[in-house]
Amino acid sequence: MASLTEARRLVVKIGSALLVDRMTGALRSDWLKSLAADVAWLKGQGADVILVSSGSIALGRGVLGLPRSDLALEQSQAAAAVGQIRLARAYEEALAPHAITTAQVLVTLEDSTDRRRYLNSRATLETLLGLGAVPIVNENDTIATDEIRYGDNDRLAAQVAVTIGADTLILLSDVDGFYSGNPSQDSTATRFDVIEQITPEIEAMAGDAGSGLSKGGMKTKLMAARVATAGGCAMAITEGSALNPLRRLQEGGAATWFTAQIDPQAARKRWIGAMKPRGQITVDAGAVAAMRTGKSLLPAGVTKVTGSFQRGDPVEVLGPDAISLGQGLCRYTAAESRAIMGCRSAEIETVLGYPGRAALIHRDDMAF
Repeated sequence: MASLTEARRLVVKIGSALLVDRMTGALRSDWLKSLAADVAWLKGQGADVILVSSGSIALGRGVLGLPRSDLALEQSQAAAAVGQIRLARAYEEALAPHAITTAQVLVTLEDSTDRRRYLNSRATLETLLGLGAVPIVNENDTIATDEIRYGDNDRLAAQVAVTIGADTLILLSDVDGFYSGNPSQDSTATRFDVIEQITPEIEAMAGDAGSGLSKGGMKTKLMAARVATAGGCAMAITEGSALNPLRRLQEGGAATWFTAQIDPQAARKRWIGAMKPRGQITVDAGAVAAMRTGKSLLPAGVTKVTGSFQRGDPVEVLGPDAISLGQGLCRYTAAESRAIMGCRSAEIETVLGYPGRAALIHRDDMAF
């Protein structure tokens, strides 16, 4: 089983039922303060932490006097608009005593399926983590309709974990792990401590019941585990309602761990390498040498650009002898790449007429 103190980058998913008292609709402030202390402890161990938090609709519906029953889409979006302000403020106030800066990041399903948006999201999250901030991620319920929704934050958390190359994902839930049956209905149901492979038998055991405030049932958690582990990220399901839930997990609290079979970086490179390239970029010997030492590809090292591709599309990279070196996700369109090839990074804005990124292909987006 994974150790939180050994994790370098963690994503923690918090369900509505943990944040919001289901009887009063009020924020569980003491619990949130204890979670903030856990986050500070993890950051003190040198880990990056991202929180994927539900709760905006649950908080906003009480403020607007909306019923606790199912809401119409426009009512849910209105509740989210009101509740998101309160949710972000609550995290800011809980983490501020630990000298931790918070950031709000709202996403939709389109942001991970569209490669341009995917790269933007990844770059923003990487920058925030590099600056020591804790991003608070939630689905953008104020604009997301059914066709662009994740629908639950279990799967959103898994996608964030894969996007940012996390090695550990923790789903803080209202259950303490994955069971062979529904423990509230089946007295013989047993909890799995570790699941190394999600088999058809495991899938058949997943129920679909969620708590009163959270949408995700065990099926969605299993889907999240499949996404996360395929991306090189271990995942745990654990009961999170008690104070200091992450400390409790580290100290042996009940949980089910899903093991990753590959590290996040290798999984990402495999994903990029499996894509069909939309074009080709030829580079000089200096660029080849730099990339082989783990550096990004800069426009100065590019000698030729062929094909038609958009920002975020996969392109094949060729050496000066026209032999393929691998491929990567390009941060510029084909037209932009042709315009800036051979240019130094400081010259990009002058050539394009607007500021650009220093790297044509970032080292994290290469599969060589």
